[in-house]
Amino acid sequence: MLSHEQIWGAIDRLAEGHDLTPSGLARRAGLDPTSFNKSKRLSSDGRLRWPSTESIAKVLEATGASMEQFLGFMRPASTAASLPEGIFASQGSSIPLLGFAQAGAGGFFDDGGFPAGQGWDVVEFPAGPSQKAGVYALEVQGESMMPLYRDGDVLIVEPGAQVRRNDRVVVKTREGEVMAKVLLRQSPRSIELLSLNPEHPNRTIELSDVEWIARIIWASQ
Repeated sequence: MLSHEQIWGAIDRLAEGHDLTPSGLARRAGLDPTSFNKSKRLSSDGRLRWPSTESIAKVLEATGASMEQFLGFMRPASTAASLPEGIFASQGSSIPLLGFAQAGAGGFFDDGGFPAGQGWDVVEFPAGPSQKAGVYALEVQGESMMPLYRDGDVLIVEPGAQVRRNDRVVVKTREGEVMAKVLLRQSPRSIELLSLNPEHPNRTIELSDVEWIARIIWASQ
């Protein structure tokens, strides 16, 4: 059973992983900035106060974290080490890292969108039973994904994972274009993608023009 301390601790560590205070995390999620303050965790008569499922859902949406990752933060703070980009490491597992600009070139991925070839750097990422083979990281370059992702942010990507409507995904076309967007709809013939930056148009791409599509499971910001 999850405890009051575990859930609030997970919120604190999620905020720390994004270089935010609990107030900053609440603000990013569109909540009252005081929602996660320590003074709000107990009522005036000493009873435990819990964050709502709606507020947790908004925080996960705002940070790009999954519920699996949120549950992974429900451990003592001493077992989590912060990495330079704000990603937590539980066992110091290294995964491949590539810049978005390089990802459009040939030779870095196999036909399924899994890492292949040479030229990859590495970054630390939590190791655990939920980590799938082939998980890798892409570093955002430029401002085309603002305001959600900034230059230098690292996106952790899981190729081969089932993607659903409203998932944040990375798509590579057969022409070598690589983009991070939100999956609006997928039909037997095409996918519709919502742009993260309102200055860039939404896209509809024929599936025959898609080389691979992978789900974003984490973003360091």
